[in-house]
Amino acid sequence: SAAQLGGMICRITDGTLSSKIAKQVFDSMWNGEGDADAIIAAKGLQQVTDSGAIEKAIDMIIANNPEQVAQYRDGKEKVFGFFVGQVMRATQGKANPAQLNELLKKRLMG
Repeated sequence: SAAQLGGMICRITDGTLSSKIAKQVFDSMWNGEGDADAIIAAKGLQQVTDSGAIEKAIDMIIANNPEQVAQYRDGKEKVFGFFVGQVMRATQGKANPAQLNELLKKRLMG
């Protein structure tokens, strides 16, 4: 319904959902699994915005990939995408992308 779709859009706007996860929620809504909030809760799809949790994942990825860290610090900025991908994998795609990019840049330059 329009109200359910509006609810999902609100969750994107308030940062609860990323656009990628919103697609999963939309598919579930389309299949009659309930409204956005119920689906998010049932499937644990809420976006990770806790900087501590994101930083923990970043620290783990950096510690496990010293060669890529050295490459990044030597000016190979394309390696940044590798780190983003690894952190997103570690957080099951739930890390807030803007927050992840900001925290990751700080850690890599650290």
